[in-house]
Amino acid sequence: MLRPSWNKYFLDLAKLAATRSTCGRKQVGCVLVRDKRVIATGYNGSLPDKPHCDDVGHMLEHGRCTRTVHAEANAVLQAARFGISTDGCVAFCTTYPCWSCAKILVGAGIAEVVVAATGDYYNDPRVTEVGLTVIRA
Repeated sequence: MLRPSWNKYFLDLAKLAATRSTCGRKQVGCVLVRDKRVIATGYNGSLPDKPHCDDVGHMLEHGRCTRTVHAEANAVLQAARFGISTDGCVAFCTTYPCWSCAKILVGAGIAEVVVAATGDYYNDPRVTEVGLTVIRA
C-alpha cells in the first residue's frame, strides 16, 4: 500500500472534518498544521450551543448562509480557545478561502493554504494580494 503524501493526508482530514458541518448547503473543513502535526480543526457550523441550520433553517443574506461560522475561522477559534498559537501553521481546506477567512488566516500568522483541487473556489484575487499563498493539491 502506498502511503499518502502529507498534503493528501491533511486534506483527507479536512474532508473528514467537513462531515461534521451543521449546514447542509455546504460542508467545508479546515485543518491547521504545524511541523506535520494537527493543532486544530474546524468545519462550518453554528456557534456552540446555538441552533443549527439543519435543525431550524438557514439564515440567508445575498444567497449565503450567515448562521454558520466558516471552517477556517472555527479552526483558528478552536486554537485560540485552547491557547495554541497558529503562527506559522499551514491551513488545509476543502475549499478556497473567502475574503473574510483569508484575513482571519493572515491575521493569525498563517501564510499558506493548501486546498483540495476538486474544491469550490471563491477565486477572490484579494486572497493572494493580502499575502496568502494558495496551493491546489
